[in-house]
Amino acid sequence: MRRFVRRTLIVLVVLIVAALLALLAYSHFAQGALGPPSSAIPVQPAQTRLDRAIAPLLQAHPDHSGLALVSDNADAFAIRAVSARAAERSLDVQYYIWHDDLTGRLLLQELLRAAERGVRVRLLVDDINAHGTELSLMSLAQHPNVEVRLFNPTRNRGGSIGRAVEMLLRAVSLNRRMHNKAWIADGRVAIVGGRNVGNEYFDADQQMNFLDADLAIVGPAVPQTEAIFDAFWNSKGALPVEALVDGEEVVPLQASSGAWTAEAGEKEAGPYLRQIAESATVRDLVQGKARLHWTKEAQVVSDPPEKAFGESRDEADWLIAQIADQAAEAQHAFTMISPYFVPGADGEKALRAAAERGIRIEILTNSLASNDVLAVHSGYLRYRQPLLEAGIVLRELMPFGPSGSSLFGSSGASLHTKAYVVDDDSAFVGSFNFDPRSVRLNTEMGVRFRHRELAQEVMALYQRYAGPEKSYGVALEDGRVVWLDEREEPPRRLAQEPETTRWQRAVVSVLRWLPIESQL
Repeated sequence: MRRFVRRTLIVLVVLIVAALLALLAYSHFAQGALGPPSSAIPVQPAQTRLDRAIAPLLQAHPDHSGLALVSDNADAFAIRAVSARAAERSLDVQYYIWHDDLTGRLLLQELLRAAERGVRVRLLVDDINAHGTELSLMSLAQHPNVEVRLFNPTRNRGGSIGRAVEMLLRAVSLNRRMHNKAWIADGRVAIVGGRNVGNEYFDADQQMNFLDADLAIVGPAVPQTEAIFDAFWNSKGALPVEALVDGEEVVPLQASSGAWTAEAGEKEAGPYLRQIAESATVRDLVQGKARLHWTKEAQVVSDPPEKAFGESRDEADWLIAQIADQAAEAQHAFTMISPYFVPGADGEKALRAAAERGIRIEILTNSLASNDVLAVHSGYLRYRQPLLEAGIVLRELMPFGPSGSSLFGSSGASLHTKAYVVDDDSAFVGSFNFDPRSVRLNTEMGVRFRHRELAQEVMALYQRYAGPEKSYGVALEDGRVVWLDEREEPPRRLAQEPETTRWQRAVVSVLRWLPIESQL
């Protein structure tokens, strides 16, 4: 026994020393690999098409930001592509995920075309999902007008064993990710919200697509978005892709461009190209003709990049503080859409206290069948009964896509929208899930605003997804949780998680007892 303890202690000491050496070595490498700092290019009164389109709107609404909710997935793709085509000065783009799939490559092609027109392109992507796509990103970075950086990357880009070792030794630092999403064209139009770049975010996946939302922005909130982008771009966690990828493995830009062009001509790309050509909503926005909601009370907010390095200790600087302040303003209602919902002890306490004050609280989240992360659902289910006992309304999304919603016939749906409405005139749309990871580990961003009509549009989104055709009601009967399928009258009562297998239910039951909530 004593020998076993001694050996265990030796192994632990070796691991701790190895981890410290790995952190020191990486810190030295990262410091030497940092790219030169840069900042947003100042806007001009009438230098670009977007300058000229937006200027009259800003003159008519001084000191106001114009906002438009983008909930249609195909429109969300089109607005990114069309704004890239309209840009003549700069494109600053920041994402947690950029998949190397049809829509990801189509948007890479739009960035390349903009660069070929002389537009400066800066692309910042979190590294956690970038392995396997960095060669495409490196190809793009070969263009003299394009810079690509990966956030908090692993140094080892080779085999899975080397990467696994690095992830083990740097587990604490690699567990913190940049979850921000922003697309900024010419410093005039910004798109901020919950969508990443990939087929499932733009109705192009044949199995399952996300229900998601962004806000398109013009006016004073756009430079706020640029300032957030610059802070992350110039942080110590953003390393040029050239410092991480072996140049001998990279496909020449001309070859990549040819492949992207060929893909754009294939049958699968047709629905997107038609969406770009036919979307009057998107075209009107870029041309300055769209109907926007104007308000002085719109602010793009974000966690500081230092939070991702464990260096931002003051929670008053975190996004959760802004969210808590806005939620505390509720006088009669608080309505939330959160795909991953793990409120934690503090969150549960705050929600129960609000309900006791007479505030009606409604929450829509994924059901087990529609959730793409079983571990998150295991964290959620322990709070379900206490919240129901407090009178809080819970709805869970059905795993079925809205009829006719997918361009490629997908029948599966998962909730990815992250938003809430306070009373009936204040709201938030962004990347923030109501879970411990968003609160303490990841960096998040979004738009908080006060505007009655736009807040009601977000509320309508909740009502659409939380309706009886798309979600289950959750209730308590004799102290047990039941699910109500309200497509029937009277509602059909289900005693176990709807549309799930025994294996799924067994997995979440086991995960429920593991001490992993802080990581969810």
